[in-house]
This record gives sequence, C-alpha cells and structure tokens, in this order.
Amino acid sequence: MAKDTSKAGLASAKPKPQPKVSADGKTIRAPLTQNPHAIRDTREKVLEVAIGREVRAFRKKLGITVADLAVATDISLGMLSKIENGITSPSLTTLQALSRALGVPVTAFFRRFEEERSAVFVKAGEGLDVERRGTRAGHQYNLLGHIGSNTSGVVVEPYLITLTEDSDVFPTFQHEGMEFLYMLEGEVVYRHGSNLYPMKPGDSLFFDADAPHGPEHLTKLPMRYLSIICYPQNSAG
Repeated sequence: MAKDTSKAGLASAKPKPQPKVSADGKTIRAPLTQNPHAIRDTREKVLEVAIGREVRAFRKKLGITVADLAVATDISLGMLSKIENGITSPSLTTLQALSRALGVPVTAFFRRFEEERSAVFVKAGEGLDVERRGTRAGHQYNLLGHIGSNTSGVVVEPYLITLTEDSDVFPTFQHEGMEFLYMLEGEVVYRHGSNLYPMKPGDSLFFDADAPHGPEHLTKLPMRYLSIICYPQNSAG
C-alpha cells in the first residue's frame, strides 16, 4: 500500500491513541508525559543548522522519507537535503510549506536556536503592588514577576495576596485562564463555582478561572496566599 504523501496525510499518518477505559466504564487517566527534570537538546548557535535539525526530526517522527516530503511540499530533493543539513537558509514560503506538510507551526523550526531567555528575580518585599481589575477593598496584590512575550505562548502572573480585617468578601472574580492558589497564612473558605473549599496553610487549589471564584468566608485573619494566574498571550488577561 502506497504512503499518503499529501499535505494533510503526512501530518496525520499516525493514528491518534484512544483513551483507555476500565471495566466499570471510567476513563483511565494517562500519566503525565513531561519530565520536569529532563535536559533539553543542546541549542544551536547557527540558525540554518537549528532549522535543519528540526525539519529532519519532524520528518522522521512521521516516518516519511525526504522523497515523500519533497512530493508534499513541491521542494526539490536537493533543496530539502541542503535544508536538513543546515547549509542553506530557507525562505518563509519554504518554511510555511514545510510546516503544513509536517503538521507543525513555523515557530517549531526555531526551537533549537540559541537565544536569550528571560528571567525575573524579585527580592523579598520588593514585589510590585498593583491594582488588578476587580480588586476589592483590603485585597493587596503584590506582583512577584512578569514576562510578556515568550516562547511558551502563555503569560503567567504570580501574586502574593494579603487580606486584612478591612477586606471585602468577593467570591465572584471571573477571568480567562487557569489559576493556582497556595495558602501561606490564615484560613479561608474559598468558592469556585458552586463548590466551597476550606483552606489552611499548606493547602492548594487549582482551577479554571472562567468560573466565578473568590474568598467566601474569611475564617482567620490576616490571610496570605500565592495566586498564580496563567492565560494565553493573545488574551487581554
């Protein structure tokens, strides 16, 4: 049987794995595939070499030959060989054709290129006091760091939030993205949607921030907790 070398066929050559189901009909959760201690491949200092290695890696992952890729992209075998070996600089049009055939975004070809990555270091007590939209009286937001445009495609905002005797109770915050809370001091009953969670130091809560959420009852004050909000870069936040 001949291989499907169409642009749509190359990216979908391998069937998607179906979720496993237990005897009682419940879906079995797969283990996390990302290794938090993994070491990334060595980054390349030459852009052409970085692009070439990515193209070759994506092609081999699909299990196709250079000839198959040439048919799907209308790029000659000689040119593809030069691209994969890092001895020519492909045009944007060529990269776009490769991205479509391999089923990856154009930006994926630049992953191995060595470039500066941002980091933000904040000394104790030096976070930026901010007033977020929806902030209530007595809710002190201390922004612990912010990186805007980045390679991950998401924005992450870590806050240290302090609630005092003067704090309003406001369980209807609602915004795009995901949020993670970690209690440091005090006690609170925190609402997410229709559920209530009594939280003490050491407790955490991770949730979809699109549902109404916030402190329902301030059990023990003063109260401090970390709030880490994550949302897409193209979102207003």
